[in-house]
Amino acid sequence: MKFFLDTANIENLKQALDWGLCDGVTTNPSLIAKEGNKDYKKHLKKICKLVKAPVSAEVIAEKSDAMVEEARILAALDDNIVVKIPATFEGLKAVKTLTAEKIRTNVTLIFSPSQALLAAKAGATYVSPFVGRLDDISVSGMDLIRDILTIFSNYMLDTEVIVASVRHPQHVVESALLGADVVTLPLDVLKKLMSHPLTDSGIEKFLSDWNKLMKG
Repeated sequence: MKFFLDTANIENLKQALDWGLCDGVTTNPSLIAKEGNKDYKKHLKKICKLVKAPVSAEVIAEKSDAMVEEARILAALDDNIVVKIPATFEGLKAVKTLTAEKIRTNVTLIFSPSQALLAAKAGATYVSPFVGRLDDISVSGMDLIRDILTIFSNYMLDTEVIVASVRHPQHVVESALLGADVVTLPLDVLKKLMSHPLTDSGIEKFLSDWNKLMKG
């Protein structure tokens, strides 16, 4: 499973890269705005210079022609740019055009298996089902991942599944058990994946015993 970091924070990316746990990045205008950088394209270039892996950058247009034009500009920034397109019919039209131009796409805001299937048929490189937002309304996000993976397997579709809106480590573990291609997660959830009280207490005991041995 690949780990994409869902952030535009440079220090967070450096930390994940230092651990060897950043296989890509997902961003959007909101995440970049949080960093206080009003120059969207400049910040994307900065991320791409640091992370030599897929970097998803989102369009804001609503009509397919405008999405395509915006996507071409984003894709020209760096070879690693993947263009995020919303799961709408206008978005699917844009994906079809961009796929023909060999521009990679990530269809975002997926909330049903049918949306994922249509995106894959349009040629999306990735689909991003949002599990946390479904859990928020008492619908199982993991059931959505299971259904999408089954459909893609049934028809041997090449589109990769990015589990998005990840809220806690269990989302990651369940995604891995189901065989999802990618999870995109914030740094705090990535940190929690390594955290366990028995590990902490075990290290503390080993060090305590070692110090006693040295003093003896």
